[in-house]
Amino acid sequence: MNYRILENVWQEEYHEQEKSKVWDWHFQPLHIYLTHEERGKYTGKEKVMDLILEKANGEKHIGAVRICDFEKRCVLKQIFILPEYQGYGYAQEAIKMVESFYTKAKRWELDTILQEKKLCYLYEKMGYQKTGKTEKIKDGMDLVYYAKEKQGEFK
Repeated sequence: MNYRILENVWQEEYHEQEKSKVWDWHFQPLHIYLTHEERGKYTGKEKVMDLILEKANGEKHIGAVRICDFEKRCVLKQIFILPEYQGYGYAQEAIKMVESFYTKAKRWELDTILQEKKLCYLYEKMGYQKTGKTEKIKDGMDLVYYAKEKQGEFK
């Protein structure tokens, strides 16, 4: 599986000449390719990295990940895997990979739908702990907040 920056697909200002400055990380069975400029793009006040997940041969997009980088704290904003690719460990590998990009981040945060037990299980399996904060969206849908400390005890 390859990861590619979503800006390559969605933003017109992406420049062809940037493709020559590529970093290549290999995490089996996943790959990510991005340029220096892509890694530092800002949306509003948040430093954002968007990745699109695709099969190794590039024939099919299978999901995406969005991370907001606040230097010492990173937020996993979105992660999704298409249903036919769920259950194969791709989400776990994607989370491990993006966490490894931000070595200065001491804390990772995310929110998810409390009623989605598979998602809660995934994040808890990856070391995230509930912060105690929840937010009602509508009847039958609540957000639950998670965090993971890089070193030491959960705070």
